[in-house]
Amino acid sequence: MHSTAVFLIEFGAILLALGLLGRFAGRLRFSPIPLYLLAGLAFGEGGLLPLGASEEFVAIGAEIGVILLLLMLGLEYTASDLVSHLKTQYPAGLVDATLNALPGALMALLLGWGPVAAVVLAGVTWVSSSGVIAKVLGDLGRLGNRETPVVLSILVLEDLSMAVYLPIVTALLAGSGLAAGSVTLAIALGAAGLVLLLAVRFGRHISRFVSSDDPEKLLLVVLGLTLLVAGLAQQLQVSAAVGAFLVGIALSGEVAEGAHHLLSPLRDLFAAVFFVFFGLHTDPADIPPVLLPALALAAVTTLTKIATGYWAAKRAGISARGRWRAGGTLVARGEFSIVIAGLAVTSGIESSLGPLATAYVLILVIAGPLTARWTEPLARRLTARRTAPQLASRDRSLPAPRRAADSQDAVDRS
Repeated sequence: MHSTAVFLIEFGAILLALGLLGRFAGRLRFSPIPLYLLAGLAFGEGGLLPLGASEEFVAIGAEIGVILLLLMLGLEYTASDLVSHLKTQYPAGLVDATLNALPGALMALLLGWGPVAAVVLAGVTWVSSSGVIAKVLGDLGRLGNRETPVVLSILVLEDLSMAVYLPIVTALLAGSGLAAGSVTLAIALGAAGLVLLLAVRFGRHISRFVSSDDPEKLLLVVLGLTLLVAGLAQQLQVSAAVGAFLVGIALSGEVAEGAHHLLSPLRDLFAAVFFVFFGLHTDPADIPPVLLPALALAAVTTLTKIATGYWAAKRAGISARGRWRAGGTLVARGEFSIVIAGLAVTSGIESSLGPLATAYVLILVIAGPLTARWTEPLARRLTARRTAPQLASRDRSLPAPRRAADSQDAVDRS
């Protein structure tokens, strides 16, 4: 069969499968990311239907998917919002990085993978999934809750940290020396600082230059500018994803809203292709040997994320229920973890890192919506069981009227 026909058949089959999987996940009110990863495992080497002619095109689509994911993330925030979050919430960001990056680094060292793999796996376990968490907050009707700004602040700080972290990882994976790595990091920090400065002072002018009443022209200008900046960033050995993120930050107002509306379908399409591409590079037979470490890492980092959210919400003066809700909401990992692991898989530093990251993300992208829903009720029940004997013994020592009043107060608090 002609190669073009084979390509069309294969790529059409992938898109059709992704569409059906997305509809199935939507009916279950669940994130489609684990289903996309499983589809990649099925289409990859060792899977049920290995690809041939369309794999190169899927690789290019995956690159565009990462770029659009980061662009859309940047469009969510203005430069002033980012500066405000950095000033007020940086202690929560430091706690988040410490509690959640260390388990990944320690696991890589225990497995004997070396320091570079430790830095990569630290990023995989550190960053929560903004996309999954935003969907969960909407599905649970918590967007207006008092703890939600705390959750969003932690996500913003994680996203900002990627502007520093990704260039470091890129330099390490490329085998650059200390001097070259320092230059790469300096370029990345300089670019991020320059873009933030321009966005704060001249954001309206930049947006006015890009703005257009014609949706077609707006789409072409924003998408073209993003791909151009991402390519230049990649040429400078700075992550293309960081370049796209900075473009998103520079745009604001009606331009950002219009671009977000126009690019959302493209983002969803190419992001799905990216998750499939990551699965393509993971042999399903490689997952069982790393399943136990992945489960252990998932269990530990579930607890550390809950602790992070609880501490940050307590610092913001949120009630105990809101603290538990904030912690449970932050558990899900997703797109950023796969992006980071994908860089390592492409460089070939450790063959088992990709399967471990795939299993880890699959576990937590499934567990995340469950912990968001059930962490607070479970903590409340456990707390009630622990305090019930103490209340009972105290009640026996109180007069009857006082006992009745305290019982009513307990009901009011619940």
